[in-house]
Order: sequence, then C-alpha cells, then structure tokens
Amino acid sequence: MGFLRIRTTVDERPGRLASLAAALAEKGGNILGLSVHPDADGTVDEFVAEIPAAPEAVREALEAAGGRRVQVVPAGAHELTDEPTRALLLASRLRTTPWRLPELLKELLRADDARWVYGSDMSDLPDPTLLTLPVADRRAIRVRRSDLPFTLTEAARAASFVRLAQPPAEEIDPAERSVKLADGTETEVRPLTRVYREAVRDLHDRCSPESRRFRYFTAMPTLPERVFDRLCDRERGHSIVAGRDGQVVALASLVFTPDPGIAELAFLVEDRWQGRGLGAALARMLVAEARDLGFAEVKATLLSDNVRMRRLLVSLGATLGYTDDPGVVEARLALGVMATASPS
Repeated sequence: MGFLRIRTTVDERPGRLASLAAALAEKGGNILGLSVHPDADGTVDEFVAEIPAAPEAVREALEAAGGRRVQVVPAGAHELTDEPTRALLLASRLRTTPWRLPELLKELLRADDARWVYGSDMSDLPDPTLLTLPVADRRAIRVRRSDLPFTLTEAARAASFVRLAQPPAEEIDPAERSVKLADGTETEVRPLTRVYREAVRDLHDRCSPESRRFRYFTAMPTLPERVFDRLCDRERGHSIVAGRDGQVVALASLVFTPDPGIAELAFLVEDRWQGRGLGAALARMLVAEARDLGFAEVKATLLSDNVRMRRLLVSLGATLGYTDDPGVVEARLALGVMATASPS
C-alpha cells in the first residue's frame, strides 16, 4: 500500500465530491488529505490517499465517477503535512531569507524547478506545467512541475507568496534627493543622464590615479565615451551622481549582469569627499533600488587593497570572498540582510 496524490477536475454539481470519495473507498483507499482548487473550467479536487490499487485502476474508477483529466502520481509521507501550516512555515522562512524566493516557491508548489528569468524570457508560455511569476518590471521566477499542471488557485497562492518577499510599499523618492552627511554638508543626488557628460569627465580628471584604479582596476587617465554612454543606458543599469556647488563629486552605478537575479555595484568618489559617508549613502540608495527592481542579490568586485570599499560593503552586511585572482575580492550582499551602515 502506497501514498498517491490524485487530482481530478469535476463539474460544480451537488454530490460530485461524494461520488469521488466513494470510488476511492471502493478501491480500498483511505483519504488522508483533501484540497479544492477553483479553476477555469470547473473545480480541481486534490486527494492524498493511502491506497493499494494501481494508479491506472484509480484513474479509471474516478473517471467512471465523473472526474475529468484525472492525474495520479506517487506521493511521499512528507506530503501529509497540514497545508495551511506548511504554507505559514514557508512564509516565515521567506520573511527572514527573501533572497531564497525561487527555492521556497519550488517547495511551496512541490515543483521540479524554479529559477530567475528576465526580459523576453518573462513572457508566459502556453504550457500548464510552467508558471511565470513577475517579481518586478525586469524580473520574474519561472516554476516548472512536469507531473501536475498548475491550477489558477496555485498561481494565486504563488503570487501572494511572491508579494511577501517584496519591500513594503513606500512613497517613491523624487528624481532629485538631498543627502545630508554626518558633518552637515548636503549634496544633491540625481539620475545620471548625458547632460552630465562634461561634469562626469571633470570628476574623473579630479580623482587621483589610485581612486580611478580602485574603480576601473586601471588608472585610466581619460574616461572613454563608450564607458560613459554605457553608464547612461537604462537597459544596462542605473547610475546616479552626487553634486555640490555645481560639480559632480561622486558617481555610483548599479549594473545589470547576465545573471538575472544579481546586480553589481561600482563607485567613483572624488578624493576629498571620501570617508565622509557619501559612499555609504549612495550605496544604500542603489541597494534599495536593486531590491525594488526585483534583484535577490548585489555584488561588487574590488581590489583587495581597497580597504575603504571593503569596510563600506561589510557595514551593509556583505560577505567577502577571494576570486581566482589573489588581488581581487568579491563582495556579495543578499538583499534581505542589509545592515544599518554607519557613515564611512
């Protein structure tokens, strides 16, 4: 005798559920779990039953009792958990580890696979075994379950689960923001546009070779036009500039990567503005923006002797790890664990 998960679509008629239960009883089945899923063309009744009959015999019995599209798959004893309790436990785990959203969605839906998709890959596919769940404008999670198609009820349940990982609704910041540093100095922060081409070139020229080396891994005496144009391209990332007295004093970038769940941070702060908390303020803005865009993680690749940047990222909650290059460190920050950074 084994456990089976059984799904069948039925018409909304009085007594239909009783007929299905009777058919299972005739096959020696003991119903251990029952859930009802309203769907597009009827109601999907799902049973978890301990039953000695073969799956094919169970399917035939339920079809004779009025079931449509009957599906019978093996189930494990772990699937006998009370469903509301299981969903609440998963929701609790999600609130503490939101960057594990795909993994927990897979567990919630008992799916085979769940992964990030983006761009044109986000479009819905005419396949009932695939479920695409938007997380933000550029990000979605696609869940696959080969044995049982997803019902509308499951899709709604999964969408609600995704919303738990979203940041609380807040008033959108205006395009221009004022940042007050610990010493009382204020700077204006705006999105990078081509209007700032000359100002960013001047910032680049005023920075020391060491600051440029920390940003580009080379002293780069001039800023190539193609690099500036790439930073302005909103399809490749989001960059912001901080200004004071008509000058741009810092440039910070959130760069989209080939991995649709991860974005990368990069900074160039004028030497005389370093160590005053401006970098931390810009980092917080971009990390918050990454979260709103649906990213699960941000990373930064930096030279190992860039002590100030390492300290800033660790203060945000990032973990550091070495790469194949002994002179290069990679910092990774899961967006659910950002700490309260002190000015640096």
